[in-house]
Amino acid sequence: MQYQEKPVETRRTQKLDAYFKRTFNNPGLQVKARPRKNDSAELYLNDEFLGLVYKDEDEGELSYNFSMAILDVDL
Repeated sequence: MQYQEKPVETRRTQKLDAYFKRTFNNPGLQVKARPRKNDSAELYLNDEFLGLVYKDEDEGELSYNFSMAILDVDL
């Protein structure tokens, strides 16, 4: 039997979107579902891609991890 990840559902994407906007007090943040990927979503600031939000389900507990790469040329 092959293990399949549950997608980051629309309701969860909306909750994550609201969380980021509220936490960082920035209405320009937006969480978007990823096409053909069902274990993560993308975080944007206006039209600029910031990073990925990964869904982590372990022993019945659900959490999310945000990963952002910072290029040396951007520093």
